[in-house]
Amino acid sequence: MVAGRLHGIHVTEANIDYHGSVTLDPDHCEQAGILPRKFVEIWNKNSGARISTYVILGERGSRCCILNGAAARTCQPGDPVIICNSVYLDESRITEIKQCVLTFDRDNQVKEVLIYSVERDGSGRCGFSILDGSSD
Repeated sequence: MVAGRLHGIHVTEANIDYHGSVTLDPDHCEQAGILPRKFVEIWNKNSGARISTYVILGERGSRCCILNGAAARTCQPGDPVIICNSVYLDESRITEIKQCVLTFDRDNQVKEVLIYSVERDGSGRCGFSILDGSSD
């Protein structure tokens, strides 16, 4: 299940000479529930490129999004990307996950905090809602 997402964060640097990974601002990671060394999917909104890598933490407050190693070949500084982390859990627990989605402006300032929620009705059918998470 998708657990957190940085939607439209802009690449600040592409560093081909590093070992690999994506370097992210710890503030963004904490807010979206993304842990260091967590595997993430990265989708480039400009090119459509999709890659998997892991997260390392950069400087707090830097608003960085640095693609390292082979990942640097898939993005250019300024490209908007979607970074998505996931968790494995039994389907019966789907209502326990409240996915946090952060959206960003051009300077990687958080514009919106959205919470994606799945609920079950009395018949066990799933419903979906998007909540304003900025007050949390």
